[in-house]
Amino acid sequence: MVALDIHSRRFKVLLAGIFSQILCIGVARFAYTPLLPVMQQQTWIGDADGGWLAALNYSGYMLGAVIAASIRNIQLKDTLYRAGLILAVITTAGMALTEHFWVWAGLRFFAGLSSTASMLLASGLILHWLIRHQQRGELGVHFAGVGVGIVVAALAVEAMVQLSLDWQAQWWGFAALAVVLLIPAWRWLPRPEPVSAASAQHKTSQDSPPTSTFMRLMMAAYFCAGYGYVISATFIVTIVEREPSLVGTGNWVFALVGLAAAPAVMLWDLIARRIGYLGALVLAMLIQVVGILLPALTTSLFGVLLSAVLYGGTFLGCVSLVLTMAGRLYPSSPARLMGQMTLAYGAAQIIAPALTGMIAERTGHYGLGLWLAAGFVALGAVLLLWLRGVDQTAQQLDAAAKASVYT
Repeated sequence: MVALDIHSRRFKVLLAGIFSQILCIGVARFAYTPLLPVMQQQTWIGDADGGWLAALNYSGYMLGAVIAASIRNIQLKDTLYRAGLILAVITTAGMALTEHFWVWAGLRFFAGLSSTASMLLASGLILHWLIRHQQRGELGVHFAGVGVGIVVAALAVEAMVQLSLDWQAQWWGFAALAVVLLIPAWRWLPRPEPVSAASAQHKTSQDSPPTSTFMRLMMAAYFCAGYGYVISATFIVTIVEREPSLVGTGNWVFALVGLAAAPAVMLWDLIARRIGYLGALVLAMLIQVVGILLPALTTSLFGVLLSAVLYGGTFLGCVSLVLTMAGRLYPSSPARLMGQMTLAYGAAQIIAPALTGMIAERTGHYGLGLWLAAGFVALGAVLLLWLRGVDQTAQQLDAAAKASVYT
């Protein structure tokens, strides 16, 4: 009976994480992607403005990552997690209340800040609960919520477009959905119990700080990965909808991105056990290059659907592999290295959409922006191949990943 109860509680905790991802990532962050072409049709917003709003959203996420990485107190993390859930609801509803650029800018910034509640804070809180209750410390199911959130955002916009709702009504629809998602995300994640000082001290001895070569090359490569990720994440629906032969398919393409992303974390974990973390990360980035470039090379429906699968199946895998490596190197405080890596990833996410939006406004298309994004990801893969060959930390991580097959 006790075992049944703990499994039931574990299920609800993992569901809380999934609902938080749908709320903070799917709604507060990614609803903007399928709604952008609708807003461009019905308001004054242009390509450059759309890019700047996306950049501000990602800058909010980066600030949140810095805050999350600097906090050690588990109770404070829980408080900020719940504040982030509320912030996600408020910023979503606020988008429907105005057409003023700077108000939108503030709302997108704070929506990005709320994203850290589910992506970083919730993952840490869930892992804390799992370990405290002698459950496997795996977060694949939690991160699958990112993909589910993208699917929800895409299908919700498609349904509301079919109902002929304008852009403001669609934001209100997302706000109502956000309130519904808030309830299980809040109630089903228990308040954390404090970690004892003795336990924390015992874990510190297990840390394996990386070499300076590892940090320099890994952060540069992760910056490149962030640049490539954010272009499709922000503009894929707009890119598809601007092709005359593909009008009406943008939301379905974005939904396919989410479907491919949902199992990606678990898939890339299995691949890493065969070829190592660095090998898996290089493979994921090379596949992502193809996924990013396809919409620039073809306007066929098959081409953009394949692009969605390749992109969706790799971007979240890249994030999970890097965060897993951070956890391996700093098991006592993984947020320390996660925060540094997220700064590199986040810096690219601020620069890339703003630059791509301005290029698209000047050229009238997103082709050059896609080539630039693919080039950055390819460069990141080259840096990782170099790192894998010359650095002891990288080789130890790959060996640890392969050894986990037998443990």
